Amino acid sequence: MTESSPDQTPFPGRRTADTTTAMVTALVRLRGALQEARLPLELPGAAEQRASRSEMVDQLEDYVIPRLMTLDAPLLAVVGGSTGAGKSTLVNSLVGTRVTTPGVLRPTTRSPVLVHHPDDAKWFGQDRLLPELERVDRQTNDPGALQLVPSPAMAPGLAILDAPDIDSVEEQNRVLAAQLLAAADLWLFVTSAARYADQVPWEFLRKAAERSAAVAIVLDRTAPDAVDTISTHLARMLASRGLKDSPLFVVEEGEVSELGLLPASSILEIRQWLRALADDQEARSSVVQQTLDGAIRTLGRRTHTVADAATEQVDAVRRLREDANEAYDRAITAVGEASADGSLLRGEVLARWQEFVGTGELLRSLETRVGWLRDRVVNAVKGKPQQAERVSVAVESGLETLILEHAEAAAERAEASWRSTAAGQVLLRDAGEDLGRASRDFRRRAERAVRDWQGDVLEMVRSEGADKRSTARFLAFGVNGLSVALMVVVFAHTAGVTGAEAGIAGGSAVLGQKLLEAVFGDQAVRSLAERARRQLEVSMGELLDAERRRYTDLLDSLQISPESPERMRAAARKVDDLRYAATHTPVVSDTGEAAP
Repeated sequence: MTESSPDQTPFPGRRTADTTTAMVTALVRLRGALQEARLPLELPGAAEQRASRSEMVDQLEDYVIPRLMTLDAPLLAVVGGSTGAGKSTLVNSLVGTRVTTPGVLRPTTRSPVLVHHPDDAKWFGQDRLLPELERVDRQTNDPGALQLVPSPAMAPGLAILDAPDIDSVEEQNRVLAAQLLAAADLWLFVTSAARYADQVPWEFLRKAAERSAAVAIVLDRTAPDAVDTISTHLARMLASRGLKDSPLFVVEEGEVSELGLLPASSILEIRQWLRALADDQEARSSVVQQTLDGAIRTLGRRTHTVADAATEQVDAVRRLREDANEAYDRAITAVGEASADGSLLRGEVLARWQEFVGTGELLRSLETRVGWLRDRVVNAVKGKPQQAERVSVAVESGLETLILEHAEAAAERAEASWRSTAAGQVLLRDAGEDLGRASRDFRRRAERAVRDWQGDVLEMVRSEGADKRSTARFLAFGVNGLSVALMVVVFAHTAGVTGAEAGIAGGSAVLGQKLLEAVFGDQAVRSLAERARRQLEVSMGELLDAERRRYTDLLDSLQISPESPERMRAAARKVDDLRYAATHTPVVSDTGEAAP
């Protein structure tokens, strides 16, 4: 096993306590930033980065932070490898007695087993390494438990953990094996002559090499006549993958005892090597520091990749939100224009209005400025109260149809834009309703909103005419008649129609305005029309905003924070800065001089 170089030691010299405290604080913040990061959208590579983020949080919680706070704890060697490689048999043989049960059936579903010297028990409590695993002192099949086995046969300062198979058909076993290996100070990888070239173990070894983890390889169950050939090939594979300095031990195939133990001679070299590590505090510390520093360095680098993925999520949410907003902003604008350019003053609304006012006769009467007490003005309005109600009903129907048409169009546009992206397709699929159509209760809500607006208009007229209720003109037109006249004025607010409709709509609007002016005066009519117009815009806008929220609430429920990527990057930079400071500041010796 190679010792770590000086620049791999993150806590040199007398600055150990201060540096460690600062690094723990920075790593806790990094963990928090990673935990807050959400990658829910199905973007390219998102699944991989979600897994990476989860692995990083687990490693920070299971190993890096607890280990950094207990640097004097025993070295933890995790024995991992492929199914049937002989991990449990090796562990039992190294300890000298059966402490973990080899599996007869595959996969073996059981808890991991940690063997330690009795004097080291204090280091493996619930608040230490692997805090999420429940501590038990008995055999169990619960993968969420860690079986602790104190054994005098173990050297103080060293603990061995038997992990599940990394290639188990049980996903829970594979996840736990990866979690345990990420919490190891030393990886003791066990493979066999038949399995040493398998892809899965090499994926784990690649990750170990990337973060400079301390690794030793055990080539188990190897026929004596194949030892040279296979060990040479395996050594070349290790060298080509950045693990040329990793010790390689060979255990020849042979008989096991009744207790399931290998001959002592078969594992003598491994036992002596582990014992030497346990007895040499400096060597033990070097292994811990090598693996710990490699883990911290790799966490910083991987965080930036997760932050990039989080940025893509933020950008995707922004684009989806913009698409939904554009669709509904366009609908709100269209409804506003259509309800003010005279478009509504045709068809049923126009017919009912003309029945009420008697077309041009009233306009001519008002234009001659005949005295307002004359019967001719009073009689100019041909309509009866029920005719005013017909106008109101026609207005209600026209507004409802208008808003419903644009709500449907907005839903179709928003859905089409979302369906053009993979992330949008998943959101639409999981929405729980058809977002490409207006809400099922939209027509009912539109009807209520229109009636409420008409009620507001009625109340405006009633309030404005409070001191005119006994006048001949007010009595002739009535509150309902004046209200529908005000609605007609609102609908031709911009006089935007052209052609033949312009004269009809414009004439209707002028007629309504003259009627209102005859009762309230010019300024009051302008104020009433503006207020009614503004209330209509607000009411229609609220209806469509509620439809818009079906889309935006979906995005809000993702809880993707725009600040999350930068929080992760800032936390990773702080960790890197502390590592750099620790490895580039001269070490002060006990004599007060700078160490070479």
